[in-house]
Amino acid sequence: MRIAIGADHGGYDLKLQLVEIIKTKGHEPVDVGADYFDASDDYPDYAKVVAESVAKGEVDRGIMVCGSGVGASVAANKVRGIRASVCHDTYSAHQGVEHDDMNVLCLGARIIGVELARELVDVFLSARFSGEERHRRRLRKVLAMEPCRFEREEKLE
Repeated sequence: MRIAIGADHGGYDLKLQLVEIIKTKGHEPVDVGADYFDASDDYPDYAKVVAESVAKGEVDRGIMVCGSGVGASVAANKVRGIRASVCHDTYSAHQGVEHDDMNVLCLGARIIGVELARELVDVFLSARFSGEERHRRRLRKVLAMEPCRFEREEKLE
């Protein structure tokens, strides 16, 4: 599989290790940045590239690493066709794919270490969507929600 992987400064070091882990698992990592450590970079920039790569079919799945994994998940889920989740346990990492067709794994480098990240990536990449009717029915309902966007008139300063 081709796997897009990205990280901001909070996940930069873990991302470098995961690129090598993905290779050892027989997959092709597509590193979308950051290309160097920059303490002032922003996770949405990399989450967008990872998510769009998955949504466009340029890669099979994505992995995004930031400090907590939360911001990466929020940002990636803004891209149509993306089902991203923070997973810091192996059950969620495989069950998210098997039941919910999760296609982007988000990790928090300040929360987990490299050994747990290795396990999470392994189960995420080896999991397959079950295709069971109940899971397809639920996924159809999730997909039907995507076009719905509510604009809020807030100024972010």
